[in-house]
Amino acid sequence: MLAVTGLYKTLLVLHLLAVIVGFGPAMMAGLWGAEAKKRRGREGLAIAEATTKVVGTYAEWAIYAVPVFGILLVLASEDAWKFSQAWISLSFLIYFAALGVVHAVHMPNLRRMNELMAELVAGPPPGAGGAGGAGGGPGGPPPQVAEIEARGKKAGMVGGLLSLMAVAVVVLMVFKPGI
Repeated sequence: MLAVTGLYKTLLVLHLLAVIVGFGPAMMAGLWGAEAKKRRGREGLAIAEATTKVVGTYAEWAIYAVPVFGILLVLASEDAWKFSQAWISLSFLIYFAALGVVHAVHMPNLRRMNELMAELVAGPPPGAGGAGGAGGGPGGPPPQVAEIEARGKKAGMVGGLLSLMAVAVVVLMVFKPGI
């Protein structure tokens, strides 16, 4: 039986706040990306950069705090919860896999999209000439546009996968299979 002490309740509140502050913005980032795409130009770039800053900096620290408070909860549970329980082990596995995807694939992709958008906003380099600018050829879009579109699709797929992983962890935490 779980002994719900003041320490346990405090850690649970901190764990849940870290989840909300960290994963809330991350789960909404795709919607902000869609808004950035609608606006394009300086306005779209501002939305994209703000999203990357919030999710990739501020929310990131809260996301790192989630397993710390989770570990402390297990330790404070007076053996009600054990790291060997399937729901805890799987939650950690999914969390660390998601973190790997974020750092290896998702954030570098989003940062590159921001760089490409900044290049478009800045305009063609001196001497590029032509209506297409930056090597896009007369009348054609700059090459950054095609890369942004491809990276946007990748961001949508990876973001969807990350959201599914987050939902899987929530399901494990709520239903605690194996106990």
